[in-house]
Amino acid sequence: MSTVETIRFHLREGVSDSDFQALNRTVEDEYMAKRPGFVSRTTARSADGEYLVTVHWETVEYAEATIGQFFGAPETQGFLGAVDVSTVQSGRYQLVPH
Repeated sequence: MSTVETIRFHLREGVSDSDFQALNRTVEDEYMAKRPGFVSRTTARSADGEYLVTVHWETVEYAEATIGQFFGAPETQGFLGAVDVSTVQSGRYQLVPH
């Protein structure tokens, strides 16, 4: 069943939005999009600077395999370094057929 992951966070102090956008594109293009089961990924930002990343996967197994390697992958280190880890909130959802 299709799986949707959400990640909410703020950037670390001193990280500019433009710098983060470049790091975010790198994570998407060089890591996420190359992972098996990847469907799509979007990034949004609220007025107070909170980011919301939404990732769609073919199955929960693909999502779990990717997150299991995410924190150690060389392509993700810049992105991870820009995120204030104390603000991270994540969720996982199954798409509801209608």
